[in-house]
Amino acid sequence: MANRYLLGFDVGSSSVKASLVNADNGKCVASAFFPEKEAPITAVKAGWAEQDPQMWWNNAKLSLQKIMKESGATAEEIKAVGISYQMHGLVCVDKNLKALRPAIIWCDSRAVPYGEKAFNDLGADQCLTHLLNSPGNFTAAKLAWVKENEPELYSQIYKIMLPGDYIAMRLSGTVNTTVSGLSEGMFWDFKNNQVADFLMKYYGFDSSLIADIVPTFAEQSVVSAEAAAEMGLKAGTPITYRGGDQPNNALSLNVMNPGEIAATGGTSGVVYGVLGEVNYDKQSRVNTFAHVNHTVDQTRLGVLLCINGTGILNAWTHRNITPDVSYADMNDLAATVPIGSEGVTIIPFGNGAERVLENKEIGCSINGLNFNKHNKAHLVRAAQEGIVFSFCYGMEIMQQMGMDIKNIHAGKANMFLSPLFRDTLAGVSGATIELYDTDGSVGAAKGAGIGAGIYKDNNEAFATLDKLQVIEPDTKHRDEYQSAYAAWKETLKKNL
Repeated sequence: MANRYLLGFDVGSSSVKASLVNADNGKCVASAFFPEKEAPITAVKAGWAEQDPQMWWNNAKLSLQKIMKESGATAEEIKAVGISYQMHGLVCVDKNLKALRPAIIWCDSRAVPYGEKAFNDLGADQCLTHLLNSPGNFTAAKLAWVKENEPELYSQIYKIMLPGDYIAMRLSGTVNTTVSGLSEGMFWDFKNNQVADFLMKYYGFDSSLIADIVPTFAEQSVVSAEAAAEMGLKAGTPITYRGGDQPNNALSLNVMNPGEIAATGGTSGVVYGVLGEVNYDKQSRVNTFAHVNHTVDQTRLGVLLCINGTGILNAWTHRNITPDVSYADMNDLAATVPIGSEGVTIIPFGNGAERVLENKEIGCSINGLNFNKHNKAHLVRAAQEGIVFSFCYGMEIMQQMGMDIKNIHAGKANMFLSPLFRDTLAGVSGATIELYDTDGSVGAAKGAGIGAGIYKDNNEAFATLDKLQVIEPDTKHRDEYQSAYAAWKETLKKNL
């Protein structure tokens, strides 16, 4: 029987990764990313962050060429293409589908005043009940900046798009987007299930700027003859899935149902949970978008919590407190100290303003240190506990929104390599943690399989997902975990 492959692209700000998945056994047969060193981000002014969309395309091509060579697969064997991408970016193209300027990417903060003004002028109730968020620093506000500061360029815009929409356009020659994508840009009205006309009118955007809307899982377009020749693909290959990086990470971990959580703990940490009813946080400490399986008939919202000071604190601790040992030895050292670090608490917010704290920048602080009692083991444990407690603090907001958190899915990487971190998170939250072997480009490939009808649903697509480990909550020490978390929250309250 001939091989059937699914191709997934993950368009990040540091690299573009491509993976080829065998559709029949679910195994990844080849992966590659370019550039091998972090891709450049241009900052013409402080707070700006731009990338050339052509660079994403070039890196996608290089990644694809490498995996095709490594796997020995043929273009004819690729049955569908899926795309994951960095969220909240803005790409503007003219009528010839050429980018008019560099993309304004997710970490660019120039549009903050435009989002804040819209929130104040339109009112919190209007924005939160319809958009589920403040317009903030998302794609719509970035377009407002372009309109005001680059009016001549703005007048040439044919369509606006997100980074994933751009790659799909380059592959197909067709411009379209999804409800999930529109929601992350603040262009979707959840109350009326349509493009947010009131925000478009407020900013003076013409409705023609919005691309045609296609389902997240479906044949959205097909690879054009031109792109096929350039990329080494087969013309007519369907593009059948598209999702932002955090919704796609949840998909790749098979997080699709209310109460399920996908978590990551890299430099910063993300907790992304699925909500089964329309709701929002009145203080915008977490953001709410349409999840990849959201429809008019089935409410599935992704609630996104981001903590800036997670793995970066752990790395700082390793570098400055235990520089002569491995991370594994550092974790073992931390485990010699009891739960609660014998009164030492660390507030981990030392990596900029935190949305979960209503954009306050309170810094990192070490509290309760006794020179006659505590040593570096206490500091190491308190750092990891502080990171866990910050996750749980955000998860409480999710619970207040109606999310019943029972299960946390994560890749076995970064902070989730630490047994102490995992045990503490399970112990405080009361949730079971499941660790998997997957990544965004593999998730995008399997998403393509769902969209192409090769898999009947997500459960079939991820039936072969490698579950590496399950961590159950330690009920025997539940009171100790809760006491340590309560002490941390009291300390945080004093620092706010």
